[in-house]
Amino acid sequence: MRSNTRRWMTRLLQVWIGVLTVVGCGQPTDESAKQSLMGAPLWAAQSRARLVAGDSYSLALRPDGTVWAAGSNSVGQLGDGSRTDRSEPVQVQGLSGVVSLATRAAHSLAVRSDGTVWAWGANTYGQVGDAGPKTNRLVPVQVPGLSGVVAVAAGHSHSLAVRNDGSVWAWGLNSSGQVGDGTTTSRLVPVQVPGLSGVVAVAAGSYHSLAVLSDGSVWAWGDNASGQVGDGTTTNRLVPVQVPGLSGVVAVAAGLSHSLAVRSGGGVWAWGLNSSGQLGDGTTTSRSVPVQTQGLSGVVAVAAGTWHSLAVRFDGTVWAWGSNGTSQLGDDSRSSRSVPVQTQGLSGVVAVAAGSSHSLALRSNGTVWAWGSNTFGQRGDGVAAHHPVPVPVQGLEGVVAMAASQFHSLAVYSDGTVWAWGDNSRGQLGDGTTSNRSVPVRVQGLSGVVAVAAGSAHSLAVRSDGTVWAWGYNAQGQLGDGTTTDRLVAVQVQGLSGVVAVAAGSAYSLAVHSDGTVWAWGSNASGQVGDGTTSNRRVPVQVQGLSGVVAVAAGSSHSLVVRSDGTVWAWGYNSSGQLGDGTTSNRRVPVQAQGLSGVGAVAAGTWHSLAVRSDGTVWAWGKNGQGQLGDGTTIDRLVPVQAQGLSGGVAVAAGSAHSLAMRSDGSVWAWGDNFDGPLGDGTTIDRLVPVQAQGLSGGVAVAAGSAHSLAALSDGTLWSWGNNAYGQLGNAPPTSATTPIRSLLY
Repeated sequence: MRSNTRRWMTRLLQVWIGVLTVVGCGQPTDESAKQSLMGAPLWAAQSRARLVAGDSYSLALRPDGTVWAAGSNSVGQLGDGSRTDRSEPVQVQGLSGVVSLATRAAHSLAVRSDGTVWAWGANTYGQVGDAGPKTNRLVPVQVPGLSGVVAVAAGHSHSLAVRNDGSVWAWGLNSSGQVGDGTTTSRLVPVQVPGLSGVVAVAAGSYHSLAVLSDGSVWAWGDNASGQVGDGTTTNRLVPVQVPGLSGVVAVAAGLSHSLAVRSGGGVWAWGLNSSGQLGDGTTTSRSVPVQTQGLSGVVAVAAGTWHSLAVRFDGTVWAWGSNGTSQLGDDSRSSRSVPVQTQGLSGVVAVAAGSSHSLALRSNGTVWAWGSNTFGQRGDGVAAHHPVPVPVQGLEGVVAMAASQFHSLAVYSDGTVWAWGDNSRGQLGDGTTSNRSVPVRVQGLSGVVAVAAGSAHSLAVRSDGTVWAWGYNAQGQLGDGTTTDRLVAVQVQGLSGVVAVAAGSAYSLAVHSDGTVWAWGSNASGQVGDGTTSNRRVPVQVQGLSGVVAVAAGSSHSLVVRSDGTVWAWGYNSSGQLGDGTTSNRRVPVQAQGLSGVGAVAAGTWHSLAVRSDGTVWAWGKNGQGQLGDGTTIDRLVPVQAQGLSGGVAVAAGSAHSLAMRSDGSVWAWGDNFDGPLGDGTTIDRLVPVQAQGLSGGVAVAAGSAHSLAALSDGTLWSWGNNAYGQLGNAPPTSATTPIRSLLY
């Protein structure tokens, strides 16, 4: 045992030396501070505060002592003098000789080599500490009254600093006692935390604080609603109390409401909120005293995000546990973990940082890697969170058909093969895995395909022999194979032949037979199968009362068809009038949409519907909260109204809350919700009437996902724009990266 401990300590020293090598040597430093910390076990660990993550932004301290930032900047937390979000790192203004950083929610702290502290960003509660007006700071300002500072930490709205004499100072919001001065009075300038000496490191959760003493004990104070103070109670503490049962601690970290500690033997201990498994003890039970995180040894560093945790082992690997909704664990999934799992593809890591929904790692070669959400550009990889103009999908030519759904996309090549990209959590890409793909991959085992459709998490294909094949999520029987078993590769839908068209709703499917009948299967809670019941169907059943059908569309839970006489018929969910029959009553069998004739094509969004008439006009009905009907208002319509200013329409597509139309001249027009840029007009401004998508000509088809759009051009290329959360655009890293990708922060 003694031999193992010696080896671990040797490796810990090697990692510390590696960190110092990465960040650079020979920078000027406060000599007294250096001498004070040399004897403490955390001296080298302090240098890891060179890579930190806020809620939706990131900071990096480069070897030359400058600070660079990326991500959300709504309150000036990037320190570049603006409020503009940045996906490419920008330099924080006016800082040099920086040796340490801290951040959490929306304010940032830096320690310079002269021992001064500088702060910027949100200042609602005085957390910047400059005693001035409680206004946000867009560039760093000096925190007065502090010198000889060797470490800092930032909570949601409070700040901590350790001086070289081992004292702790705090300022900002104090509603839960997180400042530790025995009151709940917020402080605009630093005050000393009483009762603490010999402190070598601090950490700040959202509303609680931690300190490590030179004797290896841990002390905590502030909010304790989830037991994050670790004293066996849930009582807030206005002054520091010792966390029982911990000794030999060499590192600490604090999340929203949970705490982590690394002991000298390399084990990790955790306490506090555990709703997402962030304590790593195999449960989701919150703990008011420390418990050991399962399966970890040889740990040299930890980081705590809002609801997830990270650890670096002596071998340079990264392990993660807790919430994983934006893939912040980096294990190529979105499944939360109550015990540590290894982050994929990383080695030689010397430091980690955890934000609200993203994670960062610094490798010994000086590169930074990032994974998880990039909604605000916080990964710093130069990839914009929004893609408001069309760009080509990588590697696709000869496209003859395509489909888009919530977070995945499909394309049919001229050779009859099917390609897919985007979210694959349920196997909806059909490549035999559940790994998301940001570039197209071939769907296994399919050839001779002539048409495809995409549901929320399942996919359909029609082959030239008239058979239908399906893959992906199948909980409601939407694959039509008689089971509710998910399929990672395509399986044949039972009992169908002679099919000429398909459509996929949220969790159900439709097919048009060559004889003009319509068949449906899957979820039927709102009557969207159209067989007169609300019973789910695991195999296709005929939709009642329909003949002569020439086109079909499926929304979230409502269905549309065009009959050969040009009329439109609808059934299923009708809460917003999306059936177009003048009511908001659900229909279990088809009813005619009012006032439409001469229709050639239809499209169904989540809660709205579109139709193109033979005269080239576009008509819309249903939900209109974001202007997706294109009539210049945001008023829901129970019967069809004409979209303004469009003529020559030949095709339409409907997303969650946006709409597309292709005109006979090959141009693409769009309207409705534009938060993620799915209208393609170069902005993220909602449009109540159609606007032209930029840079597209020669269009032959359009498709709309939940918040992204596709257009096939006459040259066989496919273009995409809008939301890219799962890589569904096929031309850039996803907004939520499931495995690490290179950041530009270093």
